[in-house]
Amino acid sequence: MKSPTKLRFALVGAGVIGNHHQKVMKELSSEIELVAVVDLELPKAEKIAFAHDALAFTSLSEALANCDFDAVAVCTPTGAHAEVGIEALNSGKHVVIEKPAEISLAATDEIIAAQRRSGRQVTVISQHRFDPAAEILMEAISEGGLGRLTSGVAAINWWRGQNYYDSGDWRGTWALDGGGALMNQGVHTVDLLVAAMGKPVEVFAYTACLAHDRIEVEDVAVGVVKFESGALGVLHGTTAAYPGLSARLQVHGERGSAIIDNDQLTFIHTTPVGHPRAEKPFGVSDSANQIDRHKVSNGSIPTAGANPGQLSDAHRYQYSNFLASIRGDEELRVGLAENRQSLSVILGAYESAQTGLPVRLT
Repeated sequence: MKSPTKLRFALVGAGVIGNHHQKVMKELSSEIELVAVVDLELPKAEKIAFAHDALAFTSLSEALANCDFDAVAVCTPTGAHAEVGIEALNSGKHVVIEKPAEISLAATDEIIAAQRRSGRQVTVISQHRFDPAAEILMEAISEGGLGRLTSGVAAINWWRGQNYYDSGDWRGTWALDGGGALMNQGVHTVDLLVAAMGKPVEVFAYTACLAHDRIEVEDVAVGVVKFESGALGVLHGTTAAYPGLSARLQVHGERGSAIIDNDQLTFIHTTPVGHPRAEKPFGVSDSANQIDRHKVSNGSIPTAGANPGQLSDAHRYQYSNFLASIRGDEELRVGLAENRQSLSVILGAYESAQTGLPVRLT
């Protein structure tokens, strides 16, 4: 019998990211019941299903025919998101899609059309928008503390060994991974750049594969983005920066700046509206005092040292918003439209790298 207080989920994809999702569901067990697990490799599905007293299947169609649930978490390779998500929506289910929505705007638009027909909720995992550091930054921007935004930098300086790409036939392919350093690893940082800077309208980029074998996609990408406001952005994404450094977001405005490094707010300086700017010598800041002030004003939200960006924590924040939106208690914070904007930057960068021309974004 269906619980009146819990949303019943089917998890499609029992790999690494699917395992993270099931952990979040367990952490939210007072609100979520995982009743079905789907994977082409049945033993993988059975392993997770056993931990939740759920049923295991090899296809969503089979799960739909034999099990009753309300929502589907899509954790397949990216190039299969639309197929699974649309089947779920056509069956009247709410949907959580692991990032990004799909590998093309056309496939993403097909999911959007299916959502409109179904009237169900769809969220695309963009969990770092829910990090305390990001929330402090977005609040500072909305309050005008950074003034007019002038530039932003999204830098993903990571290393992935050859064994990472060799661990799955789909990794590093255009058909299922949809891209490399920008699409697979950099999408979250690009998403934060878009969340901070606003609507992107044009991108120009170069890409290359310089440190890996047997992959189709890039391990280095650099580019520039123009935003509707007139602000400019810089993209740098790589999985060829040995031994691996951080993912970093910089946002600059005419009244303040902020830096998020490895999900931690490491610098913020704001000038409240109505207050004069205090000019400072180059390289001098009061970032520690500013961070402390923002912690207090935001209810002692943790910043550096609290690991707010750990995958399960950040996913849990987004799942909680998704559940609250279904109940009607909150607005859905990250839907398909928001993810589409971030995806358009990455796909536009790939098109630009192929053509050698700037790409207007739609």
